[in-house]
Amino acid sequence: MAERKTIINRIRELRFFAGEMSQQQLADRAGVSRQTIVAIEGNKYSPSLELAFRIADAFGVKIGEVFEYVNKGEEGHE
Repeated sequence: MAERKTIINRIRELRFFAGEMSQQQLADRAGVSRQTIVAIEGNKYSPSLELAFRIADAFGVKIGEVFEYVNKGEEGHE
């Protein structure tokens, strides 16, 4: 049986290191609503691949530095 996996993100941490970028500023850069960023950041919604790339681009990093696909239960582990 395959292990269950989930997508986690580092959006809050990246916003902090980007000069405390607000959720609205990130939303504007990514072309979505602030509510979408809130849902993604809270792991309540997984973005499309295109949106994931736009979010990474907003921070000037590679997509793997924002999102990670991990085994369920490993959230919070590097």
